[in-house]
Amino acid sequence: MGGPMTLPAPLPARVFVYGTLLPGERNAAVARRGGRFSAQPGEVSGFRLFHLHPEGYPGLIPGGPEERVQGAVLSYDPADWGTALPFLDELEGLDEVPPLYTRERVSVRTQAGEVSAWLYVYARPERLAEGGVTWLPEGDWRVVGDRASRGPDER
Repeated sequence: MGGPMTLPAPLPARVFVYGTLLPGERNAAVARRGGRFSAQPGEVSGFRLFHLHPEGYPGLIPGGPEERVQGAVLSYDPADWGTALPFLDELEGLDEVPPLYTRERVSVRTQAGEVSAWLYVYARPERLAEGGVTWLPEGDWRVVGDRASRGPDER
C-alpha cells in the first residue's frame, strides 16, 4: 500500500477510419458532428478488408500479419472526444444486438510515426460467408466503384 494513487492514462481521442467516415466519403459529416479534428493518412497491419453489398460499406476483420488496410486517423480535440465517440459508435452499430462492429485500440502507422487509435472491427462473421462480399486485397476501400450508394440500412 502506500504511495500516491495514479489515474489511468487517458484514452486516445483518435479513430482510424477506412470507409464511409473517410474525409470526402458519404458519412464524413457524421465525423464532423463530433467536433474539431484533423485527418492524416494512415495504415493498420494485421487486418483484412471487405466490401459488403448491398450494404454499401466495408467490413474489417483480423487478418494475416502481412495484410494492411489504408485509411485515415481522425485526431479530435480532447474536449470534443466525449461528443464525437457516441456519434461514431451509433453509426458503427456498437449497441445493436448483435453488434455490427466492435471498437478496439490499435497502433496506426502514419507519416509522423506510430499512433494509438480506435478501430471499428466488423462483428458479424456469418455475413462474410454469404454472397455480396468482396475481399479488397489492396486494403483500400476507395477502389470500390459504387461506394457512394447507401444500402438498405441507410448507413
